[in-house]
Amino acid sequence: MTHTRIITSVLAAMLVLGACAKPGEREMFDGKYYPAKAKKDGDRREDFVVTVRRVGQGIEGARKAGRHEGIRYCVETYGDSAIEWKPGSDPEAATVVTEGDALTMRGSCVEW
Repeated sequence: MTHTRIITSVLAAMLVLGACAKPGEREMFDGKYYPAKAKKDGDRREDFVVTVRRVGQGIEGARKAGRHEGIRYCVETYGDSAIEWKPGSDPEAATVVTEGDALTMRGSCVEW
């Protein structure tokens, strides 16, 4: 029983540590790191919301980080990078919503 607990603990630690990027391995946008996270938005798997922090470093870099994270979500979920951005969320337009030091973008992965 103890052997199983040790193996489980080691595997859990590897999973947690594997998710952490070292500063030199982080995606940089305009020379800065913007923590970004995409997750499902509502009941439909293709709908997602991206939150980007540290917008105060520069809105352009934050928009690029958000776009990158949205593409990553769609590629991992559907195998394609096509996105239909919701109004106010298009990273190519000057219409993104910020609140405090965070940027929020919403979109839908386009299925073929």
